[in-house]
Amino acid sequence: MDKRIKGSCTTILVGKKASIDGSTIISRNDDGHEALDPERFVVINPEDQPKHYQAVISGVKVDLPDDPMRYTSIPNSILTNGIWPAAGINSDNVAMSATETITTNSRVLGLDPYVEGGIGEEDLVTLVLPYIHSAAEGVERLGSLLEKYGTYEPNGIGFSDKNEVWWLETIGGHHWAAVRIPDDAYVVAPNRMNIDDFDFESDNTLYAADLKEMIDKNDLNPDFEKYNLRHIFGSSSIKDTVYNNPRAWFGQKYFNPEIEQDPMGQDLPFICHANRKISIEDVKFVLSSHYENTKYDVYGNGTEAEKKLFRPIGINRNHDVHILQIRNGVPDEIAGIHWLAFGANTFNSVVPFYANVNDTPACYKDADDTFNLNNMYWLSCTTALLGDTDYDFYVDFRNTFELEAMGAYRQIQHETDAGISGKNDVQSFLADANNKLANESLKRQTKLLGDMVIDGSENMKLRYNLND
Repeated sequence: MDKRIKGSCTTILVGKKASIDGSTIISRNDDGHEALDPERFVVINPEDQPKHYQAVISGVKVDLPDDPMRYTSIPNSILTNGIWPAAGINSDNVAMSATETITTNSRVLGLDPYVEGGIGEEDLVTLVLPYIHSAAEGVERLGSLLEKYGTYEPNGIGFSDKNEVWWLETIGGHHWAAVRIPDDAYVVAPNRMNIDDFDFESDNTLYAADLKEMIDKNDLNPDFEKYNLRHIFGSSSIKDTVYNNPRAWFGQKYFNPEIEQDPMGQDLPFICHANRKISIEDVKFVLSSHYENTKYDVYGNGTEAEKKLFRPIGINRNHDVHILQIRNGVPDEIAGIHWLAFGANTFNSVVPFYANVNDTPACYKDADDTFNLNNMYWLSCTTALLGDTDYDFYVDFRNTFELEAMGAYRQIQHETDAGISGKNDVQSFLADANNKLANESLKRQTKLLGDMVIDGSENMKLRYNLND
């Protein structure tokens, strides 16, 4: 099978009582195996949604319902391997992020092998998001599709509405399990099977009907008294200790600095409770991080071996970071906020786009494989590349930029929220706000790049101390 996997993502989930403003949050770095892969930010209107879907990678054909909703999407710009929508919020304020590539083991695959002609990351947002009216309904629809068509890869998928956050993980070719994240909890999920202790009797779990029977009948459970799905269905490999577990460790260290844990530990918890309420800025920092203030920081002062030991969260293979926020305490028309940034996250800022629109700003929508600094994808990638050449020199540029940019975006957002009352054409009003946000983002990112070029040129090695 000709297949491309975006297999290096990191997910953060936040319940409504764990966030600073009562929002639910699902977020993810959409990473790939290659450094550059242009993406776009678009709206899929009902008339644009296919009725008869066919995947590019697997060839699977799926007939879709006749009543799709509008939704935001972050597809690939180059569609050789399919759409890969990544994430979005639909017109019912239900959000979905797909997928976090996870792990499995040979015991599972021996019982329920992957299905070469099944569904995968390329397809899931298109097949599910336009048709669901709650996070739990998203779990149930995806679960039924997995059971019917099977999948060729292991994935974790996040769903949210204004009240609930759910996390689903695929198991083998046809099985799955999902957990409702407690309202007062957060999750940091790297590329591994993440769900640990699982209660088959709880109202806060959903799963394939025969999942428990498969475990019991085939002696899959290594534990004596409980069901830990990571132990049963996941991996516990050397790769996990350096590629996956440290990312969960650093995120948990940031939200709970009072707790000491082993960055290589195989049993870092799935459900966590922070020592404070979590903001959008907190989520963005963790998803941009490279183990700051530890010896493992690639830009830090550790030994070369220490700096190369663990895979960072912010990495050159970040293609986008999305933070999907469903707000409470505001009118439904402005509840869904699709925060978005492109490129390696260390030198970008997320922009709070309103999801209740029919179109998106041109500089976020029109990326292709032609380099263009008037497009946010290429502008962000260029800034990150230059910043990487001398992080210590450029980090203060980045810090000042992100602080001031986020303040400007939030000011536009506050003004838009306050001005929504009495508007007859809400979607046009929000589209205008999104254009203001995009223009502000393009202006500030361009200024950042310019300041870096102007000041950084003084530090070029191609120089000589005498002048004529």
